[in-house]
Amino acid sequence: MTDEALILMQGTIVRAACERMESAHLKALADSVQQAACLPGRFAWDRKAAVHAEIFNILGDATGDPVLARVAGLAVGWTHDLALTVGPVADSIILNSRRRLLDCLAARDADGAAREMERHLSGLRFMGRLAQRCA
Repeated sequence: MTDEALILMQGTIVRAACERMESAHLKALADSVQQAACLPGRFAWDRKAAVHAEIFNILGDATGDPVLARVAGLAVGWTHDLALTVGPVADSIILNSRRRLLDCLAARDADGAAREMERHLSGLRFMGRLAQRCA
């Protein structure tokens, strides 16, 4: 699957998750974001990047669809690798995007949540490409 297709699929997954999300899923997402915010970024970036990426499994579960959950799982490794490539400079960018995503999900704004995810992943992919060129 191409990066572009994966990004669009994550938008679709977020939209479906928002439409079907139960309060337990929203709490799990908020807890995941809070856990990531509390971890030190500079000294344990690989661990923090993994926590940032884990959100896709929660979103996949929230869809209630096993196929969408599997596709959401593809983003876990991809975003983890991107975050490692970009480095700790991506931490606040990821956290701020996750908070905007949570706001959209809490408001049941499926289109806004999908746009946020797609913009975020496109930006992270761009930063990853820049980081690779500079390496």
